Amino acid sequence: MKTTFAKRIKTFSIFCITALALMPGLSHAWWNADWDTRKKLTLNTAQAATKEPLTQVPVLVRLHTGNFDFGNVKDNGGDIRFVAEDDKTPLKYHIEKFDAVNEMAIVWVQVPKLTPGKADTIWMYYGNSKATPADDVKATFDANQIAVYHFDGADVLPQDRSGKGNHANQSNTKIGDGSLIGRGATFDGGNTITVPASPTLKFVAAQGFTVSAWIKTAVVQNSAVLFQQLDGVNSISLNISGGKLIAAFGTTETPRTMDVAPGMWHHVALTAGQVMTVYLDGKEISQAPVTLSDMQGDITFGKGFTGEMDELKLSNVARSADWIKVEAGSQGADALLVGYGQDEANGSGGTSYFGTILHSVTTDGWVVIGILIVMAIISWAVMGLKAVVIGRVKKSNKAFLNEYSKLSVTETAKLDQADDEEDAEIENSQLLIALYGKHDHYQDSTLYRIYHTGMQEIKNRFSNVEASQQYLSPQAIGSIKASLDATLVRENQKLSSLMVLLTIAISGGPFLGLLGTVVGVMITFAAIAATGDVNVAAIAPGIAAALVATVAGLAVAIPALFGYNYLGSLIKNTSADMHIFVDEYISRITETYSR
Repeated sequence: MKTTFAKRIKTFSIFCITALALMPGLSHAWWNADWDTRKKLTLNTAQAATKEPLTQVPVLVRLHTGNFDFGNVKDNGGDIRFVAEDDKTPLKYHIEKFDAVNEMAIVWVQVPKLTPGKADTIWMYYGNSKATPADDVKATFDANQIAVYHFDGADVLPQDRSGKGNHANQSNTKIGDGSLIGRGATFDGGNTITVPASPTLKFVAAQGFTVSAWIKTAVVQNSAVLFQQLDGVNSISLNISGGKLIAAFGTTETPRTMDVAPGMWHHVALTAGQVMTVYLDGKEISQAPVTLSDMQGDITFGKGFTGEMDELKLSNVARSADWIKVEAGSQGADALLVGYGQDEANGSGGTSYFGTILHSVTTDGWVVIGILIVMAIISWAVMGLKAVVIGRVKKSNKAFLNEYSKLSVTETAKLDQADDEEDAEIENSQLLIALYGKHDHYQDSTLYRIYHTGMQEIKNRFSNVEASQQYLSPQAIGSIKASLDATLVRENQKLSSLMVLLTIAISGGPFLGLLGTVVGVMITFAAIAATGDVNVAAIAPGIAAALVATVAGLAVAIPALFGYNYLGSLIKNTSADMHIFVDEYISRITETYSR
């Protein structure tokens, strides 16, 4: 399991926020208590407009940061399990690709049934650090699937994943990443893939056969053989001729009806029984009656083809039109068959939409949100401290002015008291000003400190002067006023200290949030591009999760903005009071001590 700091931040944040957002719901049976999270997968055949029930269908499940929480799964996906709608029966599956770093995965699940016009359901469980991988590649496909080429390994020769052992014995194609479904094969017009004849590759005329693949042509194909099996003088093939997709058995060809547009992915398929039927993107485009004979010979893929090929499959039965529709409609870039529900925690009965969004936030987003949480705590602490300090200052100033206004001209120095060590500590610490409990002579009053400065200046000048000679020259009064102004400036600085942290939160919070959102959107689109799942249901959770960082940035900035403006107005009022007091105070000093 991932144990990064970002994941711990994420877990703590989700716990705090979701605890308030969770709504109680009806609990559904839980397959196994060792797994702490599950997700409902809805299989809607209405999108493919099927008319007959299908059984044992291998369905592609694409996982990425927009629909799956990679932070709560083992790094190899070994704790992923799939369970039937009854929430009791485990389903066979295998992982073609699992990339926990880039947060994308491709998984094949054998679905027991697909009901036409109805949304069937399966469950995906994960979140068990003790679980071991339970992939079963061979069992993912039914007995009629005689060859499956994912092109998913590092092998030079493509390997058959159906369990029938029909591996290629010759290939000079390039296998690489970035195909429609994980890795794929690239053809340059001069390379091919050859699979040798075997008993399991025999096509019986009475049963028919099916070949299907995803292709992306680089240019218009004038003469390309996507699939061909030769058995003596007999030959059956799926070709692109003059840019059009056709099938041929001997001299019999299907009509040339539709072009294969270059530069984009297409699902192509050929079924053969009493007729040869050609499909393009799940739709039947041509047919031709044919009298097949049993075929058992070498099979060649990609002769004369220029482009990419992925997910190549052979079956020893003629698959139905609905099977081809589901295959094309569930694997392409705009696949809509599989709907991804919210994550549900064991015992919770499900989470809110907000909890789902939080689960979809990427690691980069949580790092930004963690920084914003620290900024929020600091800004709230500053606002609380400043509010207490300014409140105390305001109250003490009012009390001091009340006593000061009662003094006669000859009693101006009556309120002044000598400094002690506690006064010195308080004067230099806003925290002590806010919390100090002893206020016997206005220690937290800014006006008193200005008053005290003036009295000390006068006492220093009159320390060795007789009372009858105690007067101040204009130069001395100017010097005292300068000291009062200096004290006023220092008091203003202390009142405004730490306010810069609020301005940082106001201006920096939204920009940090925007950074997290932009990075999250980039990761979401990169994951979607890599997995090929571009429908709205796949994009929306990732985009919503990316926007959480912006929300967090605004949540930092907005309170700081209100607090800054409110505290700023209080500081301005206090500063104005100090300016007024300095003028009044220097006038009284002048009146009292002038010759």
